[in-house]
Amino acid sequence: MAINKELWGTAPDGKEIFLYTLKNASGAYVQLCSIGAGIVSIVVPDKNGKLGDVALGYKDAKSYFGDGPFAGKIPGRYANRIAGGKFTLDGVEYTLPVNNGPNHLHGGPEGFANQVWESRVNGDAVEFMYFSEDGEAGYPGNLKVIAHYTWGEDNSLKLIMTAETDKPTVVNLTNHVYFNLDGEAAGSVLNHKLELNASQWLPTDETLIPLGAPEDVAGTPMDFVEAKPIGQDIQADFPALKYGKGYDNCYLIDGAMPGQLEEAAQLWADKSGRHLTILTTQPAVQVYTGNWLKGCPMGKTHAYEDYDGVAIECQHAPDSPNKAEYPSTVLRPGEVYEEAIIWAFDA
Repeated sequence: MAINKELWGTAPDGKEIFLYTLKNASGAYVQLCSIGAGIVSIVVPDKNGKLGDVALGYKDAKSYFGDGPFAGKIPGRYANRIAGGKFTLDGVEYTLPVNNGPNHLHGGPEGFANQVWESRVNGDAVEFMYFSEDGEAGYPGNLKVIAHYTWGEDNSLKLIMTAETDKPTVVNLTNHVYFNLDGEAAGSVLNHKLELNASQWLPTDETLIPLGAPEDVAGTPMDFVEAKPIGQDIQADFPALKYGKGYDNCYLIDGAMPGQLEEAAQLWADKSGRHLTILTTQPAVQVYTGNWLKGCPMGKTHAYEDYDGVAIECQHAPDSPNKAEYPSTVLRPGEVYEEAIIWAFDA
């Protein structure tokens, strides 16, 4: 495995931004950057062996700061939404910045995705570290987060996220990479086929906060238990699809157990023949069909349109700090948060 580190630019505050390229023996490679510990490119072969970049991203490093789509980055301290920007932990109410309608989203406007992380090559891996101070964005506790990426000879990208705190806090981390298996400049992904290992989903209110109990996907447009084109039912007269202008919904992974890898999703593109399998230790997956990509920063070669990529974000459920019935996102001193995501590509 060859790993190259280069200076990619400087942040507005003068911090150096580094770009890492991890290339395997076949020539397939991934690029990672220190803004939000982000995935910039994933370059893998199609059915004819031709290499192509299947991850949406931007031409300019500075575009990764404050972008609406959070392209390729690790949001935090809490990925997804927290209702009203408030939660109570051990009898203390905490107030967070509201940046998505009435709710807190992805750690707020100054969250982990918009920070330059410390970074290094560690053997065959690239590691990013971010230290979030007590009170940052309203969250309690000093939190140290490490994102550990490895790229396999079998074209699989593995991410292990760990965190430790000195005070009780809440943590929910994922990676917000958008995929287009025909190539990042290929246009709509609505013809991609998606299969989810999830027979239940979480209905939400119109601001995309879960209402509570999960419901079965069977008999609804939310059903991806059997593979189907992403766009097959996206125009259906169904509340969830109206609220988000497409899919922006949390699915509970069947058979999920803490610390155990389970298949979350599979994605296929008939045109390129590429296939992606996603495995994770997380209990849920948020599927977001890039419903608001239009107007985001300039892509690598062209401007993105809505539905040009799909994000399949392995994580805990939205608003878990306010929903005692959901798997806990509380992290206490002496405990180690550890979650893994594997993206395995073939054609």
